[in-house]
Amino acid sequence: MNPLDLSRIQFGDTAAFHILWPLMSIGLALYMFVMEAMWLYSGHESYYRQARFWTKIFILTFAIGVASGFPLAFQFGTNWAAFSAATGSFFGNIMGFETTVAFTLETASLGILVFGWKRVSRTVHLLSNFGVLLGASLSAFWIMVANSWMQLPEGIHMQNGLIIVDNYRAAIFNPDSLVSFGHMWVACIESTLFLMAGICAWALIQNTRGTEPYTDEKRARSAFFINAFKYCLVIAIAITPIQALLGDMSGRVVAEYQPEKLAAMELTWNTNAPGTGAPFAVVAWPQAGGGSNAAALEIPNALSILTTHSDTGTVLGLNSFPADDQPTVVESVFIFYAFRLMVLIGVVLIGLTLCGVWYWYSGRLSIEKISKHMGFWKLWVYAIPLGFIATEAGWMVREIGRQPWIMYHVMRTADGLSSNLESPVTALVIGVITAVYCALLWLFIYFTRRIVQSGPDLTSPLP
Repeated sequence: MNPLDLSRIQFGDTAAFHILWPLMSIGLALYMFVMEAMWLYSGHESYYRQARFWTKIFILTFAIGVASGFPLAFQFGTNWAAFSAATGSFFGNIMGFETTVAFTLETASLGILVFGWKRVSRTVHLLSNFGVLLGASLSAFWIMVANSWMQLPEGIHMQNGLIIVDNYRAAIFNPDSLVSFGHMWVACIESTLFLMAGICAWALIQNTRGTEPYTDEKRARSAFFINAFKYCLVIAIAITPIQALLGDMSGRVVAEYQPEKLAAMELTWNTNAPGTGAPFAVVAWPQAGGGSNAAALEIPNALSILTTHSDTGTVLGLNSFPADDQPTVVESVFIFYAFRLMVLIGVVLIGLTLCGVWYWYSGRLSIEKISKHMGFWKLWVYAIPLGFIATEAGWMVREIGRQPWIMYHVMRTADGLSSNLESPVTALVIGVITAVYCALLWLFIYFTRRIVQSGPDLTSPLP
């Protein structure tokens, strides 16, 4: 492989791993804040125990997120120096805001959150919890601003190979930024909720195994995890339909501003004729050289309805664009199925949420009935990775679908590459980083398992 392909793989590798931890950090921070706020409002001890227990896992996600973020950041200098040099007047500033404002707020607030239980008032401690949530959310906002600007670089012009910012407001609040941030922020919450619910389901399954009698301690632990599961379910009821709405809004932005990406996502080659609708391909496979599909299972007019909310809305096909300005056939096939995987998982998670609501309504979410519905709890364990897989798939659609541009219609990906990169060195770096990331993932699973097996602290005095 050439240095360009390897550098793209390296960045995709590091980004795909690093994104897992901000996802969990934002989701856990929201849950911790809600639990502590409910404790202060109601005085009910169970909310306090929830906040303290999940903080342990949050610390793990935060630490690995910081460690995994360094290789990602350094690549802008090692592999993408030409891009960094050209866009530093805006891109560098935005990434600086993420570090100096958002990350600093999160880390300072985390110190008070972890060590301040007996050192500051309850109100100040709650504010520190909110500071963690706000800092993590601001980090996501600035990162999405930077990425959205690469998707739709507005408010700038290119002069002598350098980006000159004409309008910061237009650059930051381009048509993609707020919609994409909302879509991503809700994805963080949704993915984490199903992770937590799956952890609760696993703990409940483990707690029912064995032949020893159901002691008061085991009952208390089961009650803790059932309560946590119910809290996650309540938030999921509100979050999952919002995510579907935001996904529709995000798709419409792509349809309006990045028609090449939409055509690749849908493997649509020819623009539909006036007065007719564009079909939606459930599955498809293109001809070897592109230009048309060799086989496809299509729903008539559905793509026009989804993207334009009209059964005869115009959807541009890939053949309408120069071949050099659109993703390759291989990339198009990849994002076509990645997009459908994301949507399929979204539907599954909505269905699982409704199933959980039904079980709760019918009185089956009780300690006495755990062993009678093991299949239900196992479903939630199997669903642990689904939110993360959907987010990764959506991110790949977003990034690969933009190709061959690193800045849409301004700078090509090949032009942003550092000079004098060597393929063997880049391949070696990919191998080392991947090995380190695998080790970090194993450590997270190992220590999370130990935390869950140890269970919550239900006896220490309240601060």
